[in-house]
Amino acid sequence: MQTEHTFKQYDAELEAVRGKVLEMGGLVEQQIVSALDALVNLDPNLAKDVMENDKRVNALEVQIDEDCSHIIARRQPAAGDLRMVMMMVKTITDLERIGDEAAKIARTAQKIYDEDRMYKPRFNEIKAMVALVREMLRTSLDGFARLDVSKTVEVARQDELVDEHFRTATRQLVTYMLEDPRTISMSLEVLFVAKAIERIGDHAKNIAEYVVYMVKGKDVRHTSMQEMERETFGVVD
Repeated sequence: MQTEHTFKQYDAELEAVRGKVLEMGGLVEQQIVSALDALVNLDPNLAKDVMENDKRVNALEVQIDEDCSHIIARRQPAAGDLRMVMMMVKTITDLERIGDEAAKIARTAQKIYDEDRMYKPRFNEIKAMVALVREMLRTSLDGFARLDVSKTVEVARQDELVDEHFRTATRQLVTYMLEDPRTISMSLEVLFVAKAIERIGDHAKNIAEYVVYMVKGKDVRHTSMQEMERETFGVVD
């Protein structure tokens, strides 16, 4: 009975940490949405909220990291349990970096508002990129919650689409700058935002890849799409 109790307590500790990771993921997703709203509407108060909430994201990362360290020290997990703990440590690192990128976008919104520039940017490409990375993050976190790798390749394909949007946005912004030098300053700000969103996509993809490592014991980072499909689903060329 004591052994059974110990196992149940151990499982409860792991589930509690998993719950905190998902809480952090939900907060980070909201940060992305709020940062975009602050940028599109040039809302300085919302931008300030995003920057303040970044502290909550950072605090959660520290707390979860400490929880994982305690589990390793006290429980000495092995095999699948160890992969679970390691996956959570890696996941919160990427979530924290996503929060940082959202804060960067909010700071840009604040800067544009404070300077009250005559030339306001268009955000069509930015909105499309944010919709994609938000879906990527949500799918990756759902895979984390369910330990389901079925959408991993879909996330990787969406990341390629985000990259294409980034290249398109870059070409458009360069064209604007060449046609009208007065748009250079603003175009550079938008390019900075587009790069931040592209990085968010990279981090969301990383989380999906960690789920594959947890479930399959396979490291699919830095692999081709075909290799990822093979390792994830056992697809034979």
